Amino acid sequence: MSQKALLLTAKQGEWALGTRAIPKPGPGRILIKIEAASLNPIDWKVKAYGMLIEDYPAVLGYGLAGTVAELGKGVTNFAIGDRVATSGIVGNSEYCSFQQYALGDARFTAKLPSNISFDEASSLGVSLDTPALGLFGPLNAKLTSPIDKPGAYKGQTMVILGGSATIAQFAIQLCRLAGYTNIITTASPAHDALLKSLGATHVIDRRLPTTEIIASIRSIEKGDIKVLYDAICDESTQAVGWGILAPGGHVAVSNYNIKNPGGETDTRTVECSYGSPHIPPHHEFGEKLWGAVHDWLANGTIVVRVDVVPGGLDGIVAGLDRLKAGKASGIKLVVRPQDTA
Repeated sequence: MSQKALLLTAKQGEWALGTRAIPKPGPGRILIKIEAASLNPIDWKVKAYGMLIEDYPAVLGYGLAGTVAELGKGVTNFAIGDRVATSGIVGNSEYCSFQQYALGDARFTAKLPSNISFDEASSLGVSLDTPALGLFGPLNAKLTSPIDKPGAYKGQTMVILGGSATIAQFAIQLCRLAGYTNIITTASPAHDALLKSLGATHVIDRRLPTTEIIASIRSIEKGDIKVLYDAICDESTQAVGWGILAPGGHVAVSNYNIKNPGGETDTRTVECSYGSPHIPPHHEFGEKLWGAVHDWLANGTIVVRVDVVPGGLDGIVAGLDRLKAGKASGIKLVVRPQDTA
């Protein structure tokens, strides 16, 4: 059987609506009928820069929610018809969300509580994986996870640059669960109330000069800042991060092109987290993370804001253009693949 899919036809090529076979789930996998798929900056960047994908035509999209349509061998924790969410795999079209059906790895798939819509749940995926792995995973900042020890960082300060980005909103909520007393973020004042509702204690106007942002952070935290999260990774946020980071400190970033600006003797580090539970070093943490998602959503511990782009798969290109132009601040854009004409 075939399905509709939005295809990236070639490296740095064009988008085209087409068809492809519905995949069959192997051992440990499930087939998901996709009801909602989120749009993420990585989607337009893959097309623009020709990165990460080797085989074309390719399906992109790395956050999805829907219903279980088929079970692979050995899957016992899901049933056909379950409402679920998961994250896609970069470079493996069968697991990606810009289509009507996709595979999910049962280890990194969460059942959805009744209070969460498919639209909301689709915003998890790479947007949750990236900050969770960057801050609490085994390869980057390696902080104590709130899954293992909630409240471990009581009395301490976390700085999250670019608070209105969806990955930063999840980072704020995860750091709240981790117990940070001060969670300082930068954003437009328009997002002050939203970010404080998620757990930020201080929102500094991102439009201020770098020196003023640094001074504002220093007025709140006069001690060493050993870890910070940069969700934007442009020259301005890099300057702020490097301006406040203590010797031996670590900046977790979401952009592979960001390099350590210090010299060879600088003990501070900058490292991009690979925001996927699907690589072997991330399997154990990824399983814990997705195992916690149901309860976090059910009790309101993690909340999301979405904006549905009409037109099903046909709406993706316009949505990605909005993302690229910076016109989706503070919200996650999602589409409904089953609405495709």
